[in-house]
Formats: sequence, C-alpha cells, structure tokens
Amino acid sequence: MTDVGVRREPAPGEARSPGPTVQELLAKDTRDVPAPLLEESYEFLGSADIDKERYLSRDFHQREVDRLWSRVWQFACREEDIPEPGDYVVYDVADISLIVVRTGPDEIKAYRNACLHRGRRLCDDSGHAARFRCPFHGFTWDLHGALAEVPCRWDFPHVDDQAFGLPQARTGTWAGFVFVNPDPDAAPLADYLGDVQRHLAPFGLESRFKAAHVAKVIACNWKVGLEAFIESYHVIATHPQLLEYLGDCNTQYDIYRRGDGLPGFNRMITPQATSSPHLGEPLDPQEVLDAMFRDFFPDAAGNITVPEGQEARPVVAEAMRGRLAEATGADLSAVSDSEIVDAIEYFVFPNLVPWAGVGAPLTYRFRPYGNDPDQCIFEIMLLAPLPPGVPKPKAAPAHWLGPDEDYDAAPELGALCAVYNQDLVNLAQVQRGLKSMTKPGVTLANYQEIRIRQFHQDLDDYLRG
Repeated sequence: MTDVGVRREPAPGEARSPGPTVQELLAKDTRDVPAPLLEESYEFLGSADIDKERYLSRDFHQREVDRLWSRVWQFACREEDIPEPGDYVVYDVADISLIVVRTGPDEIKAYRNACLHRGRRLCDDSGHAARFRCPFHGFTWDLHGALAEVPCRWDFPHVDDQAFGLPQARTGTWAGFVFVNPDPDAAPLADYLGDVQRHLAPFGLESRFKAAHVAKVIACNWKVGLEAFIESYHVIATHPQLLEYLGDCNTQYDIYRRGDGLPGFNRMITPQATSSPHLGEPLDPQEVLDAMFRDFFPDAAGNITVPEGQEARPVVAEAMRGRLAEATGADLSAVSDSEIVDAIEYFVFPNLVPWAGVGAPLTYRFRPYGNDPDQCIFEIMLLAPLPPGVPKPKAAPAHWLGPDEDYDAAPELGALCAVYNQDLVNLAQVQRGLKSMTKPGVTLANYQEIRIRQFHQDLDDYLRG
C-alpha cells in the first residue's frame, strides 16, 4: 500500500521553480500562439560533470578543428550580406578560411581562401569583385572558381587550368542564412537541420534583414561564450535589474535529440513582463510594466497604466506591438504577445543561436578566434522585420569592437548594451577561473542547463568521428 499524504521527492530533472509556467502564460495570450511554442520536450541527460579540459586544452581544440569545424554545416553569412553577383564575405574559423560569394541571382559558392600558386590569402573581410586576383603575383580566378589569368603563363606549362580551379566547400541556404560545410561528403543541409526547420518556419526569419551586426574578440573559449547565452540561470547574479520583469527561473527549456547520428537542436522560452520568483511575492502589474519600460522605453515610462484587475503582459505587449510596428513598418497586428515580449531563443548546432520573436530579433554566433582555445569571436545580429512587399536592403556591415571597447561603443544595440556589458565581465573570468580550479569538471543544473549538456553530447558525437 502507498502511504497517503507522503510527498514524493521529484526524480532528477523533474524539479521546477514556483511561479507561472511558460505554458500557463501562453494560454492567456491575446493572439494565436505559433504551434511550436506550445510544445514541451525535456529529458534528463544525467548529472555528470563536464571535463574542464574541453575549454582549455590545445589538443581538444585541434580535435574540434579536425572533426567538427572541418565537417559540420555552419552559418557563414546572411543572404542580404551578398545580394548581388560578385558580393562576397570571408568566413574564418580556426585555420579554415572561405570566400562566400554570390555567383548568380540564385547561386552562392564558397571557395578556399588561398592562392594555388604560393598560398597567399586571396581576400579579407567582405567586398565586391568581378574576379579574385592574388595580390602577391597576380594569379586570377573568375567568380565560378575557374583559373582566368596567370602572369608569365609561358613559365607554367605544368599548370592544368582544369585542375587549378579554386577548391570549393559545400553551400546551402535556409531562413535567410547561408551555410557552408568544408566536408564534400556531408549530409545535405536540409537533412542536417531536421525539425528545427518546422519550428522556425512560423517566424519568417527569411523575410527579415540584418539591421545591425556587432562583433568582438573575447578572452574565453568559444564554448564558454556560447554556454553563457543558452541559459537564464545566470540572470539572478549577473543581471539582477531584470528580475522585476523577467521570469528567469520560470524559463522553459526544450531539447530535441535525434537518433540518426546528426545533432539535434534546443531552445528556451524566457517569459517577460512577469516578475521573477526570486523576488518572493509577485510584483504588482504596474510595477512590472514600469520597470520594463524604465529599461527599454524610458520615454513611455509613467505614461501607460495597467487597468485594474489586468496583468502586465498583454498591456506591455500591446504597447510594444505599436512601437515596433511604427519603427519597422511591419504589420504586427496578428503577432502573439509571446513573440513581442518573450525571449524565444533556439540553438542550431554547433554555434548558431537565432531568436524567434520580433521584440528582440537577435541572432548570436560563436567561433574560435584563430587557433587559440583561450579566445573566441562573439557576434550579435539584429534581424529586423520588414513591411510586406518591401525588398531587403543590403545588410549592415559588421561593427568590430576593439579590445578595450565594451558594448557602449555599439549604440545600435540600444538598451541591450548594459546587459551585454554585464555578460562581458563574466566571460574572461570564467576562462581564467577554469585554469585555477582544482576540481576536474564543471557541474550543471539538471533542468536550467540542459541545453549545455545536450550540446556537449552532440559535440562528443562529432569528436568520435
């Protein structure tokens, strides 16, 4: 017999914070919520520590170069970065360098960024070219990678023009993102992406344009950087000013694993316009609204009132919906409250972090900086919506912050600068702390850091080959 009234301790991974769940908040939305947001997908993946050498070891970094970056589909640029034939960007990760170029209205190719004569890099950064000419000796290739010119051609009778075409990587596009894969035998991009395509389809990322792009070299391993941005557990200590209007520990975490040898994806939905359970009693709705507008819309603070008996979320969402529609010209009348106010963040292995909502239309990318496991490149992009029928403008160029600059030097990020500056303080200190820590591994929460654990399990699959 079971003892009536005996409280069962939750199994590992079952425990949840008090306070309203994401699904309870979505049930009160004033608009139809996209079907993928109504799903929940969690499973317990164990509680073992993650070996700290994964973040520090040069041998581990080289394994990532050989077995991950050389073989995986990865986000190289947006389609609007290269809208016209001849437009190109250079995508670097570790020692791999690719020229990603639009060769025709509906064709994009990626070439190894090295002259086949003496090995000099052909291009840096981004630009427009009719041909790729090596600055060293003048060997030249056309946009389709064919050898076009060899100075003193008479001295190279041994060069076969057909064999001297620029080596290519595979390319593919999805949701406005351009992907590359150095591995000629890789699975097709659509197969690699799997069900994340269905999840993000309702949000129309392919119709947005890159309105801002901020990049900075950070003194930490790329995984340290990535992991800091795929959980909300750090908000209580790193961003305490957000607790008045962000349900940090009520975040919903979902993982989607696959059994076919390819990596899965995951996401978190962090509710906003609701106070954190860390504050104890829920704040008054008006206090929630005032705090949120204080940080993000100070000109409207004190001018909007939550009607008696109502919650803050629908009022905040309607006010933001109007401001965003005015700023972008997009029709947001049918867009759900959740897409307006919540942080809906997906993760596409290994390093792409697109957000689905329009209130914070962010995308992150993380990658190693050169061959240094102690440094990475962190990029923040804003993918803004457009009015119907309006053609995409060319994407904003990357704004690279210097070593001594913080995010206050990137005003295009608006009120988010203060939040990113708080994150910036942590990252290098984590890298330094890992080197000093005598404990052999880092310890993860069963639920709030499940995305990190899934990421490492998928990474292990690649490193095993």
